[in-house]
Amino acid sequence: MKKKKVSDSVTVNRRAHYDYQLGEELVCGMSLSGPQVRLIRDHHVQLKGSYIAIRNSELWLYGLTLGADTTSDIRLLATKKQIAALEREKVAGSTIVPVKLLGGGRHIKLVIAVGKGKKKYDKRETIKKRDIERGRYA
Repeated sequence: MKKKKVSDSVTVNRRAHYDYQLGEELVCGMSLSGPQVRLIRDHHVQLKGSYIAIRNSELWLYGLTLGADTTSDIRLLATKKQIAALEREKVAGSTIVPVKLLGGGRHIKLVIAVGKGKKKYDKRETIKKRDIERGRYA
């Protein structure tokens, strides 16, 4: 019996690329329970509507949708230096955005990025560039 190959990327937050001008990315581990791991491995997860906050010098992921309608608050694993750098960016006016959930190997990781919110005209520019690349406007 062949093992089912687990894809590298479990889910992607495509809305993040539309709403934010993303900067540097950071890959963090996640503190999960057994049932949460099973739901993520079976692709029953959505990053839509989730956000990251810093509480008591720890990174927390809020609003991750697992399974039917259950939302979870999950602690993210990062070093103190990384958390301090993210906190400085947040004080400067940036947002910490979950971008991608990775589950290709033994560990499940979350890719987060520092982003600056886009204005409405920036979003229109993004749509226009995407349409030009697709060949709609020749």
